[in-house]
This record gives sequence, C-alpha cells and structure tokens, in this order.
Amino acid sequence: MGTTIFTPFTEKELIPKEEKLEIVRKEKKFSIGIPKETCLDEKRLCLTPDAVQVLVQAGHRIIMENGAGEGSFFTDLQYAEAGAEITTDTQEVFNQNIILKINPPTLEEIEFLKPCSYIISALQINLSSKEYFKKLSEKKINAIAFEYIMDEYKQYSLVRLIGEIAGTVSILYSSELLAQTNGQMLGGITGVRPTEVVIVGAGIVGEYATKAAIGLGASVKVFDNSLSKLRRLNVLVDSRVPTSIIDPKELKKSLRRADVVIGALPRLNMLPIVTEDMVMHMKKGSVIIDVTVDNGKCIETSELTTLSKPTFIKHDVIHCGLPNLTSRMSRTTTKAISNFFLSYLLDFDQEGGFENVLVKNSEMKQSLYMYKGRLTKQAIANKFGMQYHDINLLIF
Repeated sequence: MGTTIFTPFTEKELIPKEEKLEIVRKEKKFSIGIPKETCLDEKRLCLTPDAVQVLVQAGHRIIMENGAGEGSFFTDLQYAEAGAEITTDTQEVFNQNIILKINPPTLEEIEFLKPCSYIISALQINLSSKEYFKKLSEKKINAIAFEYIMDEYKQYSLVRLIGEIAGTVSILYSSELLAQTNGQMLGGITGVRPTEVVIVGAGIVGEYATKAAIGLGASVKVFDNSLSKLRRLNVLVDSRVPTSIIDPKELKKSLRRADVVIGALPRLNMLPIVTEDMVMHMKKGSVIIDVTVDNGKCIETSELTTLSKPTFIKHDVIHCGLPNLTSRMSRTTTKAISNFFLSYLLDFDQEGGFENVLVKNSEMKQSLYMYKGRLTKQAIANKFGMQYHDINLLIF
C-alpha cells in the first residue's frame, strides 16, 4: 500500500514558472563638445560647471576646450572638478556627437565636425552666408537653432530668456555711455529734468528695457505696430508709460527730444523703422542701442560692432550695434542659458535621443534648420536660393 504525501500546494502550483526580471530602461548617452567661442568677442557659454556635473552624473561625456569658460569667469579647474574632460585639441571637441555653441560654427570649424552629428547654436541668419549652409550640407549635419526652440506653451523660451537680459542690459549700458560721453545720468533727480528714453518695440526686450528705465527714473515712451503688445505692456507697467503706434511724424518728434533710443523690433527683410533723417535730427551726444542688429536692424544708421569696439559716432549720435549685448553680463547670461540647456538635454536623455524627440514633438521640429544635410527652413531657402525640404516628410 502506497504512502500518501501531504502538500499545501496544488499540482498546478508546483509547475516551475518563468522568472520575472526587472528591465532597466536603456537611455542613450551623449558625448557633448563645448568649444571656446571665437566670434565677435563672445564671452557667453552654454553650460556652467554645475550643469556639467549633473550631465556627467547622468552618464554623459563632456569634452571642453581649455579656456572656454574664462569669458564667463568660470575656470578650467571648476569644469574639471565637475567631471568635464579638458583638452587643447579643438578638433577633438568638434568631433563629438553634439556640439553646444553660442555662435554658429565658422567655416573652418565645420571642417572638424563629425558627419551626421548635431550642432546646437544660434542661427543668426542675417550674419550667415550661403557657403555656411552648403558646408553643413556636405557634412550631412543636423543643425538646431536655439532661437527657434519652442516650449510646451509654444513660446520661444530661450529667446525670451536672453531678451529679458538684453532689455535690462541695453538700459544699463546706455546709462554708462551717457555718463562717459556727456556726463549725464540716466534717470531723474530732484529739480533736474529726467532723461527721455524712446523704445521701439514692445516685445520681451522692449518690456524689460521699459521696466529698467522706469526703475532708474527716466521718462519713457514706447512705439510698436502691435496694439495687443502695447496694451499688454501698458498693463504690466500700470499705465505709467505713454505708448504709440509707429507714426513717422510722432516718432520723429519723440526722437528729437530723446537722450536714449533702444531698437527692439526685428526687421528681417524689411526697411528699418528709424530712418537716417530721423537720426540726423536727434540731440548731439544722445545714444542709440540697436538690440536687433543681427536679426534685421531697426535703425537705419546701425552697424555691427564688437565688444572690443562697441560704439561708433554718426551724425553726432553714439551708436551701439552689439549682436551679443548680453555678453557684457556674461556670467549671468551663461547661468540663464545653462539652466535652459540642462533641462533640454535631460529631456532628450529620458526620451532616448534626439531622433525620438523629433518624431514625437512637432514644436521641436521647428528648431531644426538642417536635417542630415537637407535644409528644412523655408526662410533660409528663400534668402539664399537653396532647395527646401519639408521636415515632416523627412521625419515620420
């Protein structure tokens, strides 16, 4: 007679089962090159040492050219301690998967780029040449213009960020120029007439220039062709600033009395708003700062200037045409830009790379002006007579 064995399990429960293992998500890691800026006395940078540390801890490689952070008052030692690899070889920096720059690469630097790599920089279409885009195309580069990067609210977040700084800096610098050239203080003081500031453009740059000028006690007037922008600005400053649509007679009258004029309205492929005749009738020793000079100048007499020679005099009026005006506050600007790029790169990290983000995010596609050597911006194609490719037909 057989022995019966008691068990608390059923026959089905005793059958071996497959082991369940946790699947770790494989995130694509990047090698990021940060070269030293060489154009236009540029002092800004895309990443601070703190941002580098976060990216290195996330598993990415950061290769920096020695001295890249000097203009923003960050040392090589600070970047090395954060985990960056410092090199004197410019070609090694440009030979990474992703290149982060403020200004577009020069024609010589494009030669160093690895085929099919990504370059993220400003586009500066007004300063670009047809040869620049041809060189990128030959290398089959993927090029992203950070001024076209949209956030989830469909706003150009980095442009806004830099615009906030540029608006404030334009007033602070004009105050410095007024003091140097005719000993005048920008603002008002008891018993002395306040200086008069005319701001052309009521966008982000104009808004922050207005706030800074009011804060210093100046008398401000703002011109723009958009009633909605003027109304918005009026609400933001509690109706303390007179505003006007751009009427040439009214503008000319205001410019005659102005001590400072801020050009904050881009005029790409359009005629400037402030004509040379208007400038000729301005006060001797007054100051013009054209913030939009690299994106279609707002003032006819404006010309590109550099940080080493930031101003010139025309019709007895001091002109400043710095395309990188925020470089005067390089450390603050670098911190602001770095905050943006850190979240931007970490998002790509989570999605598993650029390609995945471009497929899923229609706003992100708009920042791409070249995809694998094909030009994907209609404005560039029209300006330089090149072939245009619809990005939506290239990326599915």
